[in-house]
Amino acid sequence: MTDLYPAADDREVLREAAARHTTAVRDVEAFLRRLPEVPDPADLTEYANLMTREEQTRADRQAAADAAGLNIASLGTE
Repeated sequence: MTDLYPAADDREVLREAAARHTTAVRDVEAFLRRLPEVPDPADLTEYANLMTREEQTRADRQAAADAAGLNIASLGTE
């Protein structure tokens, strides 16, 4: 019997993770565009939540990249 829903290959998983990360980064940008001059506690909470989401989606993207064989030892300059 043929699997009607084949498992996504590592590249597709990586593309999807990258798309989620892109969305999270865009949400941070949209928040910063509407941020008032003097942020209130609700703004700080929203920013913290957005940054947590952005960091998690970045980590997910990196894990997917590693699984797809895109391992980078270091991005730092020496």
